[in-house]
Amino acid sequence: MTEQPDTAPELDTSPELGQTVRELRQGVVRLARRLRSQPQEHGVTNLGVSVLSRLQRHRALTPGALAEAEGVTPQTLTRVLAALESGGFVGRRGDPADGRQSILELTPAGERVLVRDALRREEWLAAAIAAELTPAEQQLLRIAATLLDRLADA
Repeated sequence: MTEQPDTAPELDTSPELGQTVRELRQGVVRLARRLRSQPQEHGVTNLGVSVLSRLQRHRALTPGALAEAEGVTPQTLTRVLAALESGGFVGRRGDPADGRQSILELTPAGERVLVRDALRREEWLAAAIAAELTPAEQQLLRIAATLLDRLADA
């Protein structure tokens, strides 16, 4: 049996749409990298912030469910959770439905980390938008932000 190469599915699109897709993907990836690279004073890693964010959205998760949702191994998550727990950003309690499991929850200190983290990244983004884009481009960006949100939900 021969292995099929990993290739992207063929898209039946116009050249213009294909170019738009490539430019959009590249721009989104580059912007996400820039946002993640903004210095943070809280000392929590990007994976740690992602874990805190997921706990904020889901309120409570088991370590296994959290590792799966984050796409990391349980061993990797164990180290991140140890740092978050020692910082007081995550709390752990027994699972009433399964005594062998624990439930992780965001603490008020973890909430504050997320607020500060978002504020710092948004400050950088606001400064970059103000410095680099004209008022007309800023209006287009507001429209594009709405469209990106729709695509994220597709």
